Amino acid sequence: MKAKNRFTLEMFERIVADSFAVNFSFFSALLIRFFFLFNVKYQADVKNIDYYSNIWMESLGLYLNYAPLLTIFCVFIFYLSGFYTYGRAYRSKYKALLIFQAVSLAYLVFGFSAYYFHSSAFSFSPFSMHIPRSVLVLSWLISITLVGGLRVGSALWRRATWSEAKIWGKPRRNSIRNVLVIGGAGYIGSVLCRDLIKKGYDVTVLDALLYGNDSILGLLKEQNFDFVKGDFRNIEDVIRSMQYADAVVHLGAIVGDPACALDEKLTLEINLAATRLIAETARGFGVQRFIFASTCSVYGASDEILDEKSRLNPVSLYARTKIDSEKILLAMNDNNFSPIILRFATVYGLSPRPRFDLVINLLAAKAVSEGSITIFGGNQWRPFIHVRDVSRAIIQCLEAPIRNIKGQIFNVGSDEQNFRIRELGRIIETLIPGTNIIIKKEDQDRRNYRVSFKKIRKLIGFSTKYKIEDGILEIKSAIESGFVEDYRLPKYSNYRTLSDETNGHLIRRNSMVPLYSDVSEKTGL
Repeated sequence: MKAKNRFTLEMFERIVADSFAVNFSFFSALLIRFFFLFNVKYQADVKNIDYYSNIWMESLGLYLNYAPLLTIFCVFIFYLSGFYTYGRAYRSKYKALLIFQAVSLAYLVFGFSAYYFHSSAFSFSPFSMHIPRSVLVLSWLISITLVGGLRVGSALWRRATWSEAKIWGKPRRNSIRNVLVIGGAGYIGSVLCRDLIKKGYDVTVLDALLYGNDSILGLLKEQNFDFVKGDFRNIEDVIRSMQYADAVVHLGAIVGDPACALDEKLTLEINLAATRLIAETARGFGVQRFIFASTCSVYGASDEILDEKSRLNPVSLYARTKIDSEKILLAMNDNNFSPIILRFATVYGLSPRPRFDLVINLLAAKAVSEGSITIFGGNQWRPFIHVRDVSRAIIQCLEAPIRNIKGQIFNVGSDEQNFRIRELGRIIETLIPGTNIIIKKEDQDRRNYRVSFKKIRKLIGFSTKYKIEDGILEIKSAIESGFVEDYRLPKYSNYRTLSDETNGHLIRRNSMVPLYSDVSEKTGL
C-alpha cells in the first residue's frame, strides 16, 4: 500500500509540474506576440492605444478560454505516453524523442480541436476567438523546452543529491520503489518479478536470455516492467540497467555443480568476478540494498545442524564461488552500501522458467512420465524450499528495516523441510500412485547437510507457506496438462543447455577483460 501511495503522489507532482509548464508556455507565447505587435508592427502609429489595449484583452481572453483545454490534452497524452507511469518506452534511451512526439501530438490535437470549436462556435462562445498560428508554434516550442527541461533538471538534481548523500554518508532514500533483478528471466527471477510487480514495484531485468525468453513474455506488456537484454559481465549493460535502481537483487550465475564444472574459468568469471563488478557499480550509483543469491551448498557435508556461523565445507566449484562472492560483498559493507546474503535451500516447484535439474522437480517429472524413479544413496540430508517462498523471502528483505539485515547472512528455508533424499521418494510414491522406486547404494553426490533457519525467522519474521507436496503436485499437473511438453529438453536443464556447443559459444562470445584472474588471485580460488 505504501508503494501505491508514493506512486500516486509522484504522479500528482509531475502532472502539476507539466500543467504549469504548458500554461506558462501558452501565456508566454501570447505575451511575446503582444510585445511584437506593440514594439514592431504598430510602433509608428501612436494613436492606436485602444488597439493595443484590445490586443492585450484578446490575449487574456485566449489564455483564459483555451489554456484549460490545452492542459487537459497535454496531460492526457503525456499520461498515455508513460510520463507518469514510467512505461517501458519512456524509460528507454529514446525518452527525448518520446517527449518531443508527445508534446507535438498534444499540440496537433489541440490545434485541430480549437479550429473545430472556433468554426462551429456561436459569437458568444468562449471559443469564438481564433488562436493565431504564431502563438501555437511559439507555445509548442516553449513547451518542448520546459517539459523536457524539467525532466533533465530533475535527473541532474537527483544525481547531485545522490552524490552529496554518498559524500556525507547520508542515506539516499528512505524507501525502495525501483528494483533491478539481474537474472530476472531465470527460475527464481521470473517468479520474483511477477511478485514485485503485484506489490507495486517498478522492475528492471538484466538478462542475456540464454535459456530463452518464454519466462518474461507475459511481463513485457506491464507498465512498470523494463527489460535490458545484456551480459552482466559487461559494465555498459550493468550501468544501462542500473540507472533508476533503489535496490539490486543479483540472481545471475551459472547455477548447479555439474553446470559449473563444465568450464572452471568461465564459472569464475560469471559467478565471482561479475558479482564484484555489479556490486561496485551499485555502490557507485548509491544503491544501498544489495541482495545476493547464495546457497546452502556452501555447508558441503556435515552431520550437524548448521546455522550461519557454522564452518563452511564446500565440495564443488559452485559452492566455492558463492563463498568467495560472499566475502567480497561483506567486505564492501559500509554506511552507504548494505549487502544481504541469502543462502537458499534446494529449491523446488513450478516457475515460468521450469527447471528439471533440481532433485524434487526431476524425481516428480520422472514419476509422472515414466512411472519410475532412481535414488542414489538416499541417506543424505537436504533442506528444501518452494520457489515462491524464495521470492517472498527476497521481498521481505527488500522491505525489512535496514538495521535488521545490513551485512547479514541468512539461511532461507524451513526447519520442517530438512529431509533425507529417500524420504522424498516416499512422498512422491504417495502423491503419484504406482511409482516404482529404485534405490542404488552408490552416492554420486557428496553433499549432506541439515540447516537451521532460526535467524531469518527471528530477524525478519520469515516463514514458508508451501510444502514439498505442493511442488510435486504442481509438477504433476504441468506435465499432465502439457504445459511442460518434455521435461528432458535441454532448456529445462542448466547443465544440458551449457553443454550444447552453440550455447557455449554464445556465452563465451564477448571479448571482455578477464576479471576472473584478478579475483581468483585475491580469494585463493
